[in-house]
This record gives sequence, C-alpha cells and structure tokens, in this order.
Amino acid sequence: MTSLLREHLAALRQTLSRLARQPGSSLMTLGVIAITLALPAGLHLVLDSAQGLSRHWAGGSSISAFLKPDLNAAHGARLLHEIQALEGVEQAQLLTQEEALTEFSLFSGFDEALGLLEENPLPMVVLIRPDPALTSPEPMEQLLTQLRQEPQIEHVVLDLEWVRRLAAITETASRVVLLLWLLLGLAVVLVIGNTIRLEIRNRQEEIILIKQVGGSDAFVRRPFLYTGLCYGLFGGLGAWLLILLAAVILEGPITELASLYQSDYRLALFNLQTLGLLLLGGPLLGLLGAWSASGQHLRTED
Repeated sequence: MTSLLREHLAALRQTLSRLARQPGSSLMTLGVIAITLALPAGLHLVLDSAQGLSRHWAGGSSISAFLKPDLNAAHGARLLHEIQALEGVEQAQLLTQEEALTEFSLFSGFDEALGLLEENPLPMVVLIRPDPALTSPEPMEQLLTQLRQEPQIEHVVLDLEWVRRLAAITETASRVVLLLWLLLGLAVVLVIGNTIRLEIRNRQEEIILIKQVGGSDAFVRRPFLYTGLCYGLFGGLGAWLLILLAAVILEGPITELASLYQSDYRLALFNLQTLGLLLLGGPLLGLLGAWSASGQHLRTED
C-alpha cells in the first residue's frame, strides 16, 4: 500500500513538473478548458439568480377577491380571517366599499363621474398576496379554485398568463443550460483527450521502453491520468475565476438596472453548487478524456 501511494505521488509530481516545464502550451490548454467550462457554469449561476428574482416577482402578484354586494363589514372581517388561514396565502387585506371606491378613483381617473353616482357601486374587496413559493401556475390555480368556492366571493381576478410565461421561460432556460453542460463537457473531454494523445505521441519511445522492461498498463497510464486530472482541476479553477471577474464587471450595471424596476436584486458572486460542479466536474472530465486517449493507445499497442 505504501509503495503504491509513493508511485501515485511520484506520478503526480512528475505531471506537475512537466506542466511547469511547458508553460506556454499548458496555459493555452488550461485557457481553452477554463473558457469552455465558464460558459455553462456562468449561465447556471445567472439562471439560479434569475430564479430567485422570478420567485420575488411571483410573490409580488396580487389576487383581488370581490365580495358579494349584500355583505356587511362583519361578514367581510370573518371572511378575511378564513382567507388568511388558507394554504398559500402570505397576506390578505380587506378594502371596504369606501376604500375600494377611493382607490378606483385614484387609478381610473373617473373621480368626477363617480362623484355623480348616488350610491357606491363597488363591493368590498380582499387583496391577497400569495406565498412567494407559489411560482408555478398549478398551485396558483389551486388557490384560485379554493377562493372561487367561497360562497361569499362574487369574483376572483388574477392574470395567470404571465406566471405561465415565466415558468415556461425558466424551464426552457434550465434545459438550455443543461444541454450546454453536456455539449461543452464533451468538448472538454475531447480537448483533454487530444492533448493527452499528443503527449503520448511525444513520449512514444519512453512508453515502449517501459513496456519492454515489464511496466504494466496501469503504470504507463497513470501519469497521463494525472495530467488529465490536473488539466480538469486547474481548468475548473480558471473557469471560476473568469466567472468572478465577469460578475464583478457586470454587478454595477445589473444593480442599476434592477433599481429602475424597484428591485433590490443582486447578482450572486458566490455559489457553492456552481463551485462544486467545477471542482468536481472538471477533474472527472479530465480523467475521462485521459482514460479514453491512453486506453486507445494501449489497445493499439497490444
């Protein structure tokens, strides 16, 4: 066990030394890997932040429940208490007929015409703020169904189309990011595999000598696997640094844009999930590319 560990440590030191002796080609390969990994990882980070923002928008929607005209204030107060107890309701507020008329006058511009009416035509209204967790149309529909089943409610209003559009856009973006992860991950495997293949070609005589003195396939393959691992790990770290740099550059304009829409949105600069994907996924892709290239060479030699 100790000798095997020493062999692995020696292979790792040999790999790092070889990469350091070829800084130009090593940095070029690492740059390609970092940029390739940074694109889907950056989009994943932006999508994750956007989903948080969409939950804030969805939570900001309001349901208007118009009560039947013959209800008095006591009935309205009891109904308000029942609505507040419903699942999916974060907050509810009762507007009396007078308050509903005042608000309608302010936003409609018909205050002079409404002043000519002998009696208030508007019923009491319960303004309901759904739970911010209700970001998809289905739970919204369930809440609306519960409200419509209340016998004291005449009409319920909520525009669900924008909720459906937001859910569809988010789902489409998630699939696009997943597809990019798969395609660009494959690109990283191919880049590292091609790099390892060139290195095997340059060390062909050394490999033949090792095989002639009884070196096993595992011994021959080991330094190339560590090379792929290092490329993947350092490429993942480089991708994370590129994402941080892009986030710092874009943070100011994005914050200013969000403020124009009365939002306190901030671009997430640190995300453990994205960092974990890069630091685990990069080395795994590197190992896969190195294993494929070295395995193909060993099969050809056999």
